[in-house]
Amino acid sequence: MPSTPPPGDPAPADGSLPTAALAELGRRPFGVYVHVPFCSVRCGYCDFNTYTAEELGGADAPRGASRSTYASAVVDELVLARRVLGDGAPEVETVFFGGGTPTLLPAADLGAVLGALRDGFGLAADAEVTTEANPDSVTPESLATLREAGFTRVSFGMQSAVPHVLRTLDRTHDPERVPVAVEWARAAGFDEVSLDLIYGTPGESLADWSASLDAALASQPDHVSAYALIVEDGTALARRVRRGEIATPDDDLMADMYEAADERLGAAGLGWYELSNWARRPESRCRHNELYWTGADWWGAGPGAHSHVGGVRWWNVRHPAAYAGRLASGSSPAQAREVLDPETRRVERVLLESRLREGLPLDVLAPAGRRAVPGLADAGLVAVGDDRVTLTLRGRLLADAVVRDLVD
Repeated sequence: MPSTPPPGDPAPADGSLPTAALAELGRRPFGVYVHVPFCSVRCGYCDFNTYTAEELGGADAPRGASRSTYASAVVDELVLARRVLGDGAPEVETVFFGGGTPTLLPAADLGAVLGALRDGFGLAADAEVTTEANPDSVTPESLATLREAGFTRVSFGMQSAVPHVLRTLDRTHDPERVPVAVEWARAAGFDEVSLDLIYGTPGESLADWSASLDAALASQPDHVSAYALIVEDGTALARRVRRGEIATPDDDLMADMYEAADERLGAAGLGWYELSNWARRPESRCRHNELYWTGADWWGAGPGAHSHVGGVRWWNVRHPAAYAGRLASGSSPAQAREVLDPETRRVERVLLESRLREGLPLDVLAPAGRRAVPGLADAGLVAVGDDRVTLTLRGRLLADAVVRDLVD
């Protein structure tokens, strides 16, 4: 949930959607994202809509801003979602609890939210249900409770195995806790375990990054996400860079780190399927994220959460107390929305699907984009086959520039 959504248009107080958007329900997979905005510590690089307990008022926080009452506020939004989507509401194929740190809530509360989804919408028989977690925010008991409630996948925020890198990122967990948490997840019955990594942290060397890759692979994850660090305006990390306390991430070094990740992960049996994601098996891909990358439909519940149904995108008010207050008054928590015209939907499809291993159908490109393809292929940036254009490894390193040419 980036800090600055577009201004958008006013959202209806009852959350209603245009008939044309509702008519598209069922044509594409449908998922639900649940945002849990709580963190024990605010990480210096994070630009997401998150809050510590102190920022929300501690034990005196109002409903929705308190961890003890948050789940009930989200359930209220899911009831509203079912009413808005009406009889055309499809079964939920993927659920993703993100944050923040969802596992700062009691596992029973997360299970209650999932139960409300199951009762209100129904879950597909093979539904993927993921929660993000910090390694130090779970126990064997909490993971067992989540698995029993129906969670199928857990994604641990490892970020790095090197203490000085974790300190720069303001991460508080002991790197030795990561393999322990993975073992607990396996023992609880999770067949799909993912690790999230960040590369390019100021002061991180290629040797540091290699050590983190080694540590991640030693846990034999089913999925790895490796994201380049972005210094977002307004964050504590950006202020430190601006003051000269730490260096700006080095683009050339980050390119070397990406190549190292792709080589090492590939050699360990994890194949890339999206620019920053590798999976051990096709079923280990994050199907929920694939909804985003392929323009499918999802309802985002929680403060600041974004949703998309049938070409309508909307986002909720950001503060947990304001979010819960709207729901308590019977109103939608949506702050604003935008209706995407066909050209915007086409451009977004180019931007997102070009990042996937399967690539992008050539017929999605406008004439200028199609004319750019031969030159990009000659430069070794894309490959063309079966009427699709796909990024090469070199193209992945220069993906932003390649996609700009394809969008034209």
